[in-house]
Amino acid sequence: MDGKRIVSTLDRLFQWIMRLAAVNGLWILFTAFGLFAGGVFPATVAALGVSRKWIMGEQELKLWKTFKQIYFQEFVGANILGWILSIVGGLLYLNYKVLADAASEILFIIPFMFYLILFFYCIILLWTFPLLVHYKATWFQHLRNALIIGLSKIHYTAASGLVIISVIFFSLEFPGMIPFFSISIAALGCMWFSLKIFQGMDNRVS
Repeated sequence: MDGKRIVSTLDRLFQWIMRLAAVNGLWILFTAFGLFAGGVFPATVAALGVSRKWIMGEQELKLWKTFKQIYFQEFVGANILGWILSIVGGLLYLNYKVLADAASEILFIIPFMFYLILFFYCIILLWTFPLLVHYKATWFQHLRNALIIGLSKIHYTAASGLVIISVIFFSLEFPGMIPFFSISIAALGCMWFSLKIFQGMDNRVS
């Protein structure tokens, strides 16, 4: 009996390894298909969408078909949100360079406000794409809800942030994992924490 349990556990483990590697490969392929600039955001949403279906019990789905469907279905919305966040991120970086160059000439309150805005930005960045995957809404509603949920459920925000930081750390330490697991593990981890919140919200509404 113990032997059968071990074999069954190993079988499930290898299945998940193959699934994660496949999603990571699809993310790279579809990001390249969109010439990176136009593909990275919908590919990320597709990885989150597949992770969402897995977590919700659809573990035998057809990966290629599902990934491609989500990618093209959310192509426009993902790019709108992605580029809004990218432009804001670029402006924040420029502001950081200005603050760093004039550090001795500005009041303390200015860098404090900058880091507060940066904190809000990181929260929105963490929650916007999971919201896009789970709910139908305008881009503005997604951004607003990302900030509200991120602040009101700060422990889940911290957990999702820890997942991203951990994946980045291990990817830098072991670059060989980047083509196979980095994006898929990050997507699965963030979506798992996000669904904890979303399903609770959905249950209260129903």
